[in-house]
Amino acid sequence: MGAESVPRREVVTGRPRPGNGTTLRLESRPVPPESDVAVSRLMHRQLRAALTVTGLLVLPLGLLPLLLRLAPLTGMAPRVPLAVWFVLGVAPYPALLAIGAWYVRRAERNETGLAARAPVERP
Repeated sequence: MGAESVPRREVVTGRPRPGNGTTLRLESRPVPPESDVAVSRLMHRQLRAALTVTGLLVLPLGLLPLLLRLAPLTGMAPRVPLAVWFVLGVAPYPALLAIGAWYVRRAERNETGLAARAPVERP
């Protein structure tokens, strides 16, 4: 078995212009029902990943004001303790980066899983 050819990714920013090596084909072919099912599964997986990320972001960051309100501040001086600045300004960013990296890997895995299961025919 040889290496399968992977279709080249293209960025589409408008209609193809005649003369640049591309041809515009307007063919109407019926879409096989199994590709509809595969796309539906991909959409559900992507939605599940997005809702998971939303939950991971909303829960800790949404509870942060409550945590800071309930935390006993050292004295009632108008100065804000250093721990509050650390929690607000430094602590969320590593979590944001980790959650973002997880989401990107999950989305790419979902898309490559779809491409492996249901190869797209090119005319």
